[in-house]
Amino acid sequence: MNASALWKRYQDWLYYHEGLEFYLDISRCRFDDGFVESIKPKFDKAFQDMAALEAGAIANPDENRMVGHYWLRDAGLAPTPELKQDIVGTLADIEAFVQKVHTGTIHPPLSPKFTDVLSIGIGGSALGPQFVSEALSPEVPPMEIHFIDNTDPAGIDRILAKLKDRLSRTLVLVISKSGGTPDTRNGMIEVQKAYEAKNLNFYQHAVAITGKGSKLDQQALSEGWLTTFPMHDWVGGRTSEMSAVGLLPAALQGIDIKAMLAGAKEMDTATRTPEIKTNPAALLAMSWYYAGNGKGQKDMVVIPYKDSLLLFSRYLQQLVMESLGKEKDLDGNIVHQGIAVYGNKGSTDQHAYVQQLREGVPNFFATLIEVLQDRNGPSPEVEPETTSGDYLSGFLMGTRQALYENQRDSITLTIPQVNPRTVGAMIALYERAVGFYGFLVNINAYHQPGVEAGKKAAAAVLDLQKQVVTALRGEGKALSLEQLAQKAGVPDRVEEVYKIVRHLAANQRGVQLQGNLAQPATLTVSAM
Repeated sequence: MNASALWKRYQDWLYYHEGLEFYLDISRCRFDDGFVESIKPKFDKAFQDMAALEAGAIANPDENRMVGHYWLRDAGLAPTPELKQDIVGTLADIEAFVQKVHTGTIHPPLSPKFTDVLSIGIGGSALGPQFVSEALSPEVPPMEIHFIDNTDPAGIDRILAKLKDRLSRTLVLVISKSGGTPDTRNGMIEVQKAYEAKNLNFYQHAVAITGKGSKLDQQALSEGWLTTFPMHDWVGGRTSEMSAVGLLPAALQGIDIKAMLAGAKEMDTATRTPEIKTNPAALLAMSWYYAGNGKGQKDMVVIPYKDSLLLFSRYLQQLVMESLGKEKDLDGNIVHQGIAVYGNKGSTDQHAYVQQLREGVPNFFATLIEVLQDRNGPSPEVEPETTSGDYLSGFLMGTRQALYENQRDSITLTIPQVNPRTVGAMIALYERAVGFYGFLVNINAYHQPGVEAGKKAAAAVLDLQKQVVTALRGEGKALSLEQLAQKAGVPDRVEEVYKIVRHLAANQRGVQLQGNLAQPATLTVSAM
């Protein structure tokens, strides 16, 4: 296609939202008019299904739950007065609590103010807050935030070491819908012990964000934590950034959460339009469908050309992959759907994997994110009439062109600047696009049976570890791995037994291995 034809195609398919100053360009995806016509019936149904979802239809039959994250930024859409009041009341409670923390009305026992926030959560309880913090936290925030988002002991130590003497001035957020998520529970217990080691009362520093009546909710109430905020059962973790999960840590950092909600609400309005060409989320979903032939045959590479958006690809990994990565469709057919997401940032990528994107395996489509404003204030020239920001813009346009010339599709999303309103709009856009795509390929984007299966498998390994430790206790001689597995009652799980005792031995947990480590079958195991 020549330059004139490309310019016409760009104008034909460019979406612009005047209120948000937001552009979406899908012209460098190579679909044709025939494809658009063929997919319209699927979208007609998707628009109807999305309207039913927002009206309160049960969208997660596994747990008999509605999916209502859209109501969080427009409480008037909630299907009952009780839900509306819950949303409005929670937002007011967040704002009141944050104001009291910032002014010192609520403060730690040994200091006039809290200076730091330690957020303990995993998955959607961490990725959204981390992305928003990286994108929007002021240069000098009223409170500095830290995250424990894994059950990695060394990672927990690193965060606690960073806090050091500030632990006495740290507000701890424990985020878990059920209160039973092992990763979050482990982080909470380790932090509790760190407080105890300094003779500090953890409960006077702690806030729970959890489901009403959950194990964590009951614990917080019985132990006298500072307060609790609700996690609604109709909000999934990966779409929880506009709930207390994301709004409380953002507000504590001084981020304008009402502007985030307003941006999301405005994008929600735009993405309710039942026409593909005037609905940015539908345009995204259609482009994804085209690029991967409706089967996720190509990966989504996300390249934001702004440092503050570095974590957007990580945030999208969960939103897209957990939502769309499904074995079965709604009719029970094996389909193995999904879209893999990865990314870094521009122009870092010019010196990293753009070489492969340009000339390697064509197993992807790219999403380039452009921010029009380079910085607050004027930029110095690095060459005559050229700034660093000009280079960044040039790299983006050059990459887009180079990809297209070599038969690689791309989407370009352009925002005026990175601020709470635009970030809220981006989150809302991708939430809706994921929902549309799920409807197009006939899968449930709002449950995650694979995640639950992984949790059950991990629990089974920990149960096996207890059996192995019990079998070793009181044993006066060294056992081979086969003998130990037999004694533990699991003769067919020798490999798992080996990996368990290897881990225990490496951490001086009362287990000793002897023999050739390169040949596990020669090893013997004994209790220390």
